[in-house]
Amino acid sequence: MISFDALLAVAVVAAVAPLLAALAPRLRIPAVVLEIVAGIVLGPAVLGWITVDVPVEVVALIGLAFLLFVAGLEIDLRALRGRALRTAGLGYLVTIAVGALLGLGFGATGWIDNPLFLAVALSATSLGLVVPVLKDSGLIDASAGQATIVGATVADFAAVVLLSLVFSMSGGSTGGRLVLLACFVALVVTVGLVVSRVERVRGLSAAVVRLQDTTAAIRIRWTVVLLLAFVVLAERFGLESILGAFLAGAVVAAVDRDSSTHPHYRLKVESIGFGFLIPVFFVTSGLTLDLSGLLENPAALARVPLFLLALLLARGVPALLHLPTLGGPEVLAVGLLQATSLPFLVTASQIGTALGIVSGVTAAALVCAGLLSVLIFPPAALALLGAGSPPRRAAAGEGRATTSPSRDAPVR
Repeated sequence: MISFDALLAVAVVAAVAPLLAALAPRLRIPAVVLEIVAGIVLGPAVLGWITVDVPVEVVALIGLAFLLFVAGLEIDLRALRGRALRTAGLGYLVTIAVGALLGLGFGATGWIDNPLFLAVALSATSLGLVVPVLKDSGLIDASAGQATIVGATVADFAAVVLLSLVFSMSGGSTGGRLVLLACFVALVVTVGLVVSRVERVRGLSAAVVRLQDTTAAIRIRWTVVLLLAFVVLAERFGLESILGAFLAGAVVAAVDRDSSTHPHYRLKVESIGFGFLIPVFFVTSGLTLDLSGLLENPAALARVPLFLLALLLARGVPALLHLPTLGGPEVLAVGLLQATSLPFLVTASQIGTALGIVSGVTAAALVCAGLLSVLIFPPAALALLGAGSPPRRAAAGEGRATTSPSRDAPVR
């Protein structure tokens, strides 16, 4: 008989974490950090009160899919144009180059078997964490804020694609997966075009509007269908399921340009994801984290600050490309915000461990470095942006990213 005791315990942790974060607002601790830390403390690594069983594992996998879907939903392709896109693209290439050099150094110590894996793991930015920070501080429209958002968007998209392309658990050559990726992207674009056309069919569109806010919740049901379909198709194409989930969100973001007829759609999607599924994934990530290996070996524990420094270098150095348009404090702030990463590090660490590229101890060190980046870098960036002159507004021709309302969301 299947027991839901562990799932209940995980759900309780997920419900308590945001309340604790809200009780200490000055600390600026995101709920996702408390969820992972609680999983570590209550899991086998410390107290051993909760273990991961089949129900928890299944819900956590669905939560990971929703996490990547919401990350894709944050993508605004209309903002990726002009000088902002060129700078962000060049910055990502710099990130990969710096990350590969750091990977070679860590590889010499035996911590990493593949330098490129570390470069990809360090290359993402938690867009879902950075956007609320900028919006709450009133810096979302400032030049530094827009530079951060565009850079994070490019980094998130490229990191998910590279991780699925180069480090897939399904095996096969990289060249073969590249062909499959091209076919899969073509299929995704086709589906997006079909969905956008279907939305304009008068009778069907009226029926959807009539059913969307009833118990039928028709938009949410078809969102789940699209998400699961892309996940299944990605796996059938020999790619990582996270790529399918991410592109499903990007497709919805691309075709959902006019939300006037369904203003509550994204709130409903996020209610499902952040209300239940995604927190289960993060708590479970803490439950399965090999923290004991770090605590038992001081030399292993030293990997945490070194990986944190590596993250800052890999994502912070590209911020220097903004020196022609931003001041020194703003550039430093952009670098710190771009170096804020956690959800992708968790995902990449799990894939790396499954492939045997990194050990459980190294994976735990990467995740702990991500936790510290969330706690340290955003407050430091806000201090820099608040210490100087009023923030400059983004130039009209540079491309302005459209963001969703502020929330405590752990995505890119």
